Amino acid sequence: MRNLRIRRAHPADLDTLVRELGQRRFFADRFARQAGRRGTLLTAWRGNRPVGVLYLWLEDAEEDELREHLPKTPILNHLEIHPDHRGQGIGTRLITAAERRLRMLGCREVALAVEVTNGRAARLYKRLGYEDWPHPAVRCYSLTESNGERDVEICRILVKELLRGEADLHHPVGEVQ
Repeated sequence: MRNLRIRRAHPADLDTLVRELGQRRFFADRFARQAGRRGTLLTAWRGNRPVGVLYLWLEDAEEDELREHLPKTPILNHLEIHPDHRGQGIGTRLITAAERRLRMLGCREVALAVEVTNGRAARLYKRLGYEDWPHPAVRCYSLTESNGERDVEICRILVKELLRGEADLHHPVGEVQ
């Protein structure tokens, strides 16, 4: 994972992100939320090419069940790695960077949603210490490119306690610039 840099996205990155990863509506929405201090769009770069993104959702969840059972809990949202760079640990680095940021903000836990048929992603999250919550699957919403409507996915919710450990304080991997 040499030459991988993780940093907060800047509005000037929009065209490059869209060129490499598509999803103009998604990125425009997340930049607007970031500008309103409602979240942080983390990006992974190799040289001048974005190879992955993860949005750190800091506002109240859109889904009723999450607002009820996990009030004020930040959510890791829309982890995406460019197809040419999958399986190289970039997703892990983005998640680690997001968790580190949340610890610095004083957060005690974090949640995420994974589509129920996405076993590969679920295995990654489990390996990183996320656990299924004790409630049914949830209808989660995502933006679409085509018609402006939101897609609905059935997702399992996973939660992780964020404990500040010595390894987190001294390990530079995943540090956000």
